[in-house]
Amino acid sequence: MITLALSKGRIFEETLPLLKAAGIEVLEDPEKSRKLILPTNQAGVRVVVVRATDVPTYVEYGGADLGVTGKDTLIEHGGQGLYQPLDLQIARCRMSVAVRADFDYQRAVRQGSRLRVATKFTTIAREFFGTKGVHVDLIKLYGSMELAPLTGLADAIVDLVSTGSTLRANNLVEVERIMDISSRLVVNQASLKLKQAPIRAIIDAFAGAITPLSSP
Repeated sequence: MITLALSKGRIFEETLPLLKAAGIEVLEDPEKSRKLILPTNQAGVRVVVVRATDVPTYVEYGGADLGVTGKDTLIEHGGQGLYQPLDLQIARCRMSVAVRADFDYQRAVRQGSRLRVATKFTTIAREFFGTKGVHVDLIKLYGSMELAPLTGLADAIVDLVSTGSTLRANNLVEVERIMDISSRLVVNQASLKLKQAPIRAIIDAFAGAITPLSSP
C-alpha cells in the first residue's frame, strides 16, 4: 500500500492533475466526505487528509510514504528525514513582510528600531530579519495575521501573499518579498527503499506532468 498525505484546499485541488498523470484518481471529495483516508482507483494507493503543517511529520515518521507540502511548511518543519525530489510548481504564492499603510517601515529599519513581528512562520522570519541585521520580537499567531498591525499588537507581519487583496482590504501594504513559495513532493526515505518501484513510478509521472508548467 502506498499512502499519500495531502491537505485540503488549494494543494489538494492542484495535486489532482498530477495524480491523474500517474493514473491515480481520488474517489471521494475531502470537502464533502467525513473520511480522513480516501480511496483511489488504484487498490494499492490511498490518500490521507491531514493539516498542511502535519504533512512533513506524517511522511517523516512513516504515517505516509509521500506527501505534498509547501516550501514554507518544509522550512518551518526542518525537512529532517525527507527526500525532496520535485518542486511541483503548484500552489504558488510568496512570503512577504506587510505593515499598516501609515507605518514607515523603511525608516524604522534604517533607525535600527526593534520591530514587533507577528507570524506563524517564525523560522523564516527570524532568519530573514537576522540576515538584515534587524532586531525583532516575534509574536506567534495562527490566524488573521492582518489583525496584528491593526490592533497595535505588532508593527509588521510575515505571511503568505497570493493576490494581495486581503492586505489591501485591511489597509496593509507589502513592503518586502522574502521568497517565492510553491509546493514540493516529499518522500519517506525508508519507503523509497522498500517500495522503490511504485514510488519511482509516481515521481516520474509527476515530473513529466510538471514539465509543461516550467516552460515560458
